[in-house]
Amino acid sequence: MRLLKRVLALIVLLALGAAAYVAGAWFGLYGRHEGPGTATPARVPAAVVAARVQAEANAARAVGVAQPKQILFGDLHVHTTFSSDAFAMALPMMQGSGAHPIADACDYARFCSGLDFWSINDHAESSTPKHWLETKESIRQCNAIAGHDAQNPDVAVFLGWEWSQMGPTPEEHYGHKNVIFKGLGDDEVPTRPIGAGGVGADGSRAVFGAVKPLTALYDFRYRQRYYDFTRFIGEVRSVPVCPPGVNSRDLPADCYESAATPRDLFAKMDQWNFDTVVIPHGNTWGIYSPPGTSWDKQLTPGMNDPAKQFLIEVMSGHGNSEEYRGWQDVAVDSDGSKHCPEPTPDYLPSCWRAGQIIEERCRQAGFDASECASRAATARQNYVDAGLRGAATVPGARPEEWLDAGQCKDCFIPAYNYRPGGSAQYALAITNFADPAHPQRFHFGLLASSDNHKARPGNGYKEFDRIQTTDNNTPRDERWRARMSRPPAAPEPVSVVVDLAKSAPAIGMLDKERQSSYLMTGGLVAVHANGRSRDAVWDALKRKEVYGTSGDHILLWFNVLNAGPDGSELPVPMGSEIRMNRPPRFEVRAIGALKQKPGCPEYSTSAAAPGRLQHLCKGECYNPSDERKRITRIEVVRIRPQITPGEPVASLIEDKWRTFACESSAAGCAVQFEDPDFVSSGRPAVYYARAIEEPSPAVNGGTLRCKYDESGRCLEVHLCAADPHTPPSDDCLDQIEERAWSSPIFVDLL
Repeated sequence: MRLLKRVLALIVLLALGAAAYVAGAWFGLYGRHEGPGTATPARVPAAVVAARVQAEANAARAVGVAQPKQILFGDLHVHTTFSSDAFAMALPMMQGSGAHPIADACDYARFCSGLDFWSINDHAESSTPKHWLETKESIRQCNAIAGHDAQNPDVAVFLGWEWSQMGPTPEEHYGHKNVIFKGLGDDEVPTRPIGAGGVGADGSRAVFGAVKPLTALYDFRYRQRYYDFTRFIGEVRSVPVCPPGVNSRDLPADCYESAATPRDLFAKMDQWNFDTVVIPHGNTWGIYSPPGTSWDKQLTPGMNDPAKQFLIEVMSGHGNSEEYRGWQDVAVDSDGSKHCPEPTPDYLPSCWRAGQIIEERCRQAGFDASECASRAATARQNYVDAGLRGAATVPGARPEEWLDAGQCKDCFIPAYNYRPGGSAQYALAITNFADPAHPQRFHFGLLASSDNHKARPGNGYKEFDRIQTTDNNTPRDERWRARMSRPPAAPEPVSVVVDLAKSAPAIGMLDKERQSSYLMTGGLVAVHANGRSRDAVWDALKRKEVYGTSGDHILLWFNVLNAGPDGSELPVPMGSEIRMNRPPRFEVRAIGALKQKPGCPEYSTSAAAPGRLQHLCKGECYNPSDERKRITRIEVVRIRPQITPGEPVASLIEDKWRTFACESSAAGCAVQFEDPDFVSSGRPAVYYARAIEEPSPAVNGGTLRCKYDESGRCLEVHLCAADPHTPPSDDCLDQIEERAWSSPIFVDLL
C-alpha cells in the first residue's frame, strides 16, 4: 500500500509538472520562435509604377538626357529582427517597437519608401538553419507578390547576408561586407550563411544573450518580448560550429559556418561558384574599426576578389565613409610602436583629449603642473594601447567631456570616430606594387544604402521620428540604463590601463551617448538599368553603372564623352574603365529629388490593413509632389592613384578638383569639362561627380552640435541622445546639403 501511494504521488507530481510545463508553453514563458511574418498580398498598382517611370523620363529630357535606361532606386543593406542586434534594439527596454520581420521590409519598401529593389542582409553570425530557410522563403514570397510580371515588378528583392568581421587591432580587422546573390533557388544560393569568426560572431552568438529571463519581471507588461528574445538567443547558440577545413558544399546544413578573413570568405564563395556581389561598408566607422585601420592589407592577392568585390558603400544611416583626411587617429613609429599624435586645427585625437581630461582633473585636485603633465602623457598612451576601448581608460568621463575628439569636423555627416584609412577615397588612391608588372588597385563603384535594423529599407525619404526611423535606440529611462550597465566610475585624476585582449568586446553601450548623434536616416543606391527586372538591376550592378545618394531620389548621369577611337564622340557611363591617349572630356547632368507631401498616397493606404502603415512608417510614406529640390552645384573629385611605392596619398586626392555652380532652375543642372593635364601627368586618373542639393533639414544633420570659438575649437557639445536627456520628440534636425555620388570613371593611359 505504501508503495502504491508513492507511485500515485509520483504520478500526480509528474502530471502537475507536465501541466505546468504545458501551461508555461501556452503562455509563452519559454519564448516563441519569431518567424518572418506575412507580407501584404497587394501590389503597387501598375499605373503608379508607370507614372514614376514617365516622371523620370520627362525630367531627364528637360536636361538633355536621351537614353532608354531607367534610374531605379534601392537599398542593399537591410536588417530585420533575424539579426540579434536588431532584435535587441526592438526590445521595450531599448525603446523598441516590437518585431520587425522580413515581411515588414517587403511592405515597407513597396508602400512606405517607394523603392524599386532591395536586399536582405541579416547578420550571418546570428542565423540558424531555420532562420535561413525562412529568409529564403520570405524573400521568394515578396518577389512573387511584387512581380507577377517578371519584367516589370513593383519591387525586385535579392537574397543575401552580412559578414560582420571585427578585429581588436588594425592588423586583424577587415570590417563588414554584404554578400548578395543573383539567384533565389536552393541551387543558386549557399546552403547556409557564412559568418565571421572572433568578436563579430561572439557579439551575435553570445554578448546579446546578456538579457536574462528575469528581465521580464522588470517589464512585466512586455514580458513576452523578453521570453522570445531569450528563445532567439538560445536558437542561435544551439547551432553547432561547422568542422573546419571542409569544402563548403560538403558541410552539413545544420551548422554555423564562418570565414575568418576576406580570403576565406572569397574562397568559400568560389566553392559555391554562384553569381555573387560582395559590398564592403562602414570602413570608417570607429565604433568597431580600430584606430589606424586602413584598406592596405586588403589590397593583396586573395584578400580582394575584383570579380565579386567591385562596389563600396559610401553612405548609410551610420554616416558618410567617402572622404579621406590626412590627420592620424594614432601615430605609428618606425619600429611599429604607437603613440598619440598631436592635434591639428581640424582634428582632435581622442587620445589627446584623454590626456587633457586627466590633466584638468589633476590640476583641480591640487597637484603641481609637472605631475599633471606626466599623468596626461600616461593617459594619452593608455588610450592608444587600449585601442577600441580607449574611452574606458578615463574613468567617469561624461560624454560631453570628449567634445569633438575623434571626429571629422569638415566631412559631410561623417561616420562616428572617423577612420580615414578606411574611406573610399583612400581605397581608390592606393596601389599594391608587390608585382611591379601588374600593380593592383581597387576599382570600386560607389553606392549608398541604409544599414537600417528595423526592416525599413530606404528610410531616408523623409526626415522624421529619429527614435523609430533610425537606429537610435538606448535604454528608455535611467532605471533601465542602471540595470544594463555598471555604476559610473568616479572621475579620478589618473587614467587606468585597459587590456584590450582581456576586456569585453568593444562594441555596445560604451560610446552610445556620443554615437547617437551620428545615427541618421540612410542612403540609397541607384542603378541605370535596361528595365525593372531583377536581371536588369543585377546587370547594372555588375557594370558598376550605379551611384549613391544620401537618401533623396536625386537623378544623376556621369559620362566620359570622347571614348571613341582617336577621340571621337562615344559616351561611356559611370563605372567604366577605359584607356586613352588624349584629354578625357566629361559630362554631368543632375536633377533634384521631388519634394515630399505629408502622409501616404492613396495606393498605400488602400493596400495596407488598418494600422499597418502606422506600425511600419508612422503614417508617413514616400509621397512626392510635382516640385523638385534645386541642384546648387556639381563637384568633381579627381584621384590619381599611386604610381610609386610610398607616394603620400593626401596629395593624390583632389577633392573639389572642379566645382560648377548651377543656375536656379527646377530643370536641373548640366555641365561639361575636360582634364587637360591627363596626358602630360603620365599617370592614370579616377574621376567621379557629386550633385549637391539645396539645404534641407535632416535628422542629426548637426552631429555633435558643437559651439566653436573663433579659432574653430569646440568649446561644448549638445548631444542628440537617444536617452531621455534629449526628448524623443526632438528629431535633432539641422540643415544639410543632400547629395548624390556617381561611381567613378577609371581612365588609364593608352
